[in-house]
Amino acid sequence: MFKKQLAALLAAAAFVMPMAAQASDHHAGDAAVAQAYIKEIQEADAAYIAAHDSAFFKNLAKGQTPRATVVTCSDSRVHTNAFDKTPEGDLFMVRNIGNQLATAKGSVQYGVNHLGSSLLLFIGHSSCGAIKAAGGDYSTLEEPIKKELDSINIAKGGANIDGVKTNVNNQVAAALKEWADQVKKGELLVVGAVYDFADDMKQGAGKLNVININGETDPAKLHSMPAPAAKAAHGHEHH
Repeated sequence: MFKKQLAALLAAAAFVMPMAAQASDHHAGDAAVAQAYIKEIQEADAAYIAAHDSAFFKNLAKGQTPRATVVTCSDSRVHTNAFDKTPEGDLFMVRNIGNQLATAKGSVQYGVNHLGSSLLLFIGHSSCGAIKAAGGDYSTLEEPIKKELDSINIAKGGANIDGVKTNVNNQVAAALKEWADQVKKGELLVVGAVYDFADDMKQGAGKLNVININGETDPAKLHSMPAPAAKAAHGHEHH
């Protein structure tokens, strides 16, 4: 079930996501940088419009039936173009620090319960700042940030990538409880993965490493899981 359903989603997972700007290219709090960047955003939008015909936008206007609800981190290095070349109408994206279910439950429920996504995907990533903070002392941070970090349950002082994987597995476990009936009926697949641009897992820089499928975390078993035929190709005709 896993391989076919994730075929489109994982097709581009081996690519290293290009950085639009490095941290050294600008300074925080520079309004001039912001003014220049909004112009770049408008230019990028114009190029995007030019690359698509009117039928593309008319189709989007009809509504959405995303195959996947994706919960990933707000980190600027993690974006949909690393997971799907054509995410429009296909990926219902939910982003927060630490790619958590608890701090965005309503959004995730909407994707699964009301939009009918058949895949719920949690994506953590290497060099995660939320995991670094949760694994240390964050008592001096702002209260709203502390509140979000409080729901990340990992060991203190451990390696960042270990905390990332633990957190992903925790999110999958929580989702399996929330949608136990749908999973049991085969209506929903819950998957946990790590986008490893730092190659901390030694599987290749930029690879999306699937580490959990419906609670199964054994690498050998994950690799050998069956893959029944997908019900529909990428588009808006799936159920």
